[in-house]
Amino acid sequence: MGAASVPRRFEWQLPAALIVLSVVPSAAGIARLAELARGATITAANARFFAMPLPAVLHLITVIPFCILGALQFAPSFRRRHRGWHRAAGRVLVACGLVAALTGLGMTLTYPWPAGDGVALYAERLVVGSAMLISILLAVNAIRRRDFVSHGAWMTRAYALGMGAGTQVLTHLPYFILVGTPTVPARAVMMGAGWVINVVVAEWVIRRRVSRVAGVAVPALS
Repeated sequence: MGAASVPRRFEWQLPAALIVLSVVPSAAGIARLAELARGATITAANARFFAMPLPAVLHLITVIPFCILGALQFAPSFRRRHRGWHRAAGRVLVACGLVAALTGLGMTLTYPWPAGDGVALYAERLVVGSAMLISILLAVNAIRRRDFVSHGAWMTRAYALGMGAGTQVLTHLPYFILVGTPTVPARAVMMGAGWVINVVVAEWVIRRRVSRVAGVAVPALS
């Protein structure tokens, strides 16, 4: 995973922004783990997790480090100065990403739908989970071939999909403030918008990185 070349004084802005973006879903995940650990009151909202806790626990303990460690991979000079750390962190990211994607798919297929979900969101979760899993497998295959550019591109795509929950906080917030609880179609649109935004930004980052290597200017993302 990598990022476009930027002045060193600015390069930590992107990792910092990504870590901030992951704060709310990470906090929610930690709260869910604590709830499962202490045996909280079972409600309609959490019954599916208590009925089958292992997939949820595995998902949360892998997706949180995936988001935080992944953010640090977008600091180019840090990666160059700490190549051993980059390789070790990359192995952890691949393992965490694979488990997070597989458990996400498993929960989608086996857990009862929570209130507010519907067929559209169910399909979105399956597509996103599968795309994240395939992206990581392609990244592993690329690094085995020592194709570092493709490896970085596929890991960037996987990271963007894994970070969907952070962006979805932002896509939901205006609706909650102005309207209230979203309808099933509105929730599907806002959840999908979070993933789409991340994918668009990821593709821009990838294009910018490749173009800088080739010495071609890329216009700013608008």
